[in-house]
Amino acid sequence: MNENLFASFTTPTIMGLPIVILIIMSPSIMFPTSNRLINNRLISIQQWLLQLTSKQMLSIHNNKGQTWALMLMSLILFIGSTNLLGLLPHSFTPTTQLSMNLGMAIPLWAGTVFLGFRHNTKTSLAHFLPQGTPIFLIPALVIIETISLFIQPVALAVRLTANITAGHLLMYLIGGATLALMNISPTTALVTFIILILLTILEFAVALIQAYVFTLLVSLYLHNNT
Repeated sequence: MNENLFASFTTPTIMGLPIVILIIMSPSIMFPTSNRLINNRLISIQQWLLQLTSKQMLSIHNNKGQTWALMLMSLILFIGSTNLLGLLPHSFTPTTQLSMNLGMAIPLWAGTVFLGFRHNTKTSLAHFLPQGTPIFLIPALVIIETISLFIQPVALAVRLTANITAGHLLMYLIGGATLALMNISPTTALVTFIILILLTILEFAVALIQAYVFTLLVSLYLHNNT
């Protein structure tokens, strides 16, 4: 019987009930809070990484844009932790679902666009028509810029989904090939196992990079509208 390659991307259930909400909430235990006067090493490292990331991401924003700091930091922590969660054996990665990624991208994109049209109406409208455009190109440019504006949330979601899904599929295929080659050619199986380890390290980096890229693009959309 042929096994479905996409079986690992289906929503897990217990007694017929989906447990995706519990899976989404589980990464919160990775970021514990401390009531002590002096934090331990783990919390100190987490705070240092958050400060470094927020400093780089918010350096381009004005005071109005910096009010989104809590949302942006929460977003990068959520995406990064759920991506890393999918690297565990017998786990589920919520960010491989396009519906979930669209559910994150569309409201964030719509919020930045609404903010721009509310506070900087002239600047937001000016993005649809660059200065010095010939008169005969105005209708075409307005249509193109409008389409590109509405494609932004789709591009955000598809980029995250494609990168996470492709990496997990490749790991699944190489892992299956390693198991199949163990009884046929142990030497070849060892080589594929080393490749699998290297790919796992790469996927660890990709999980963090994609979380940063998603949040950075949302930050850039916010910067263009504030």
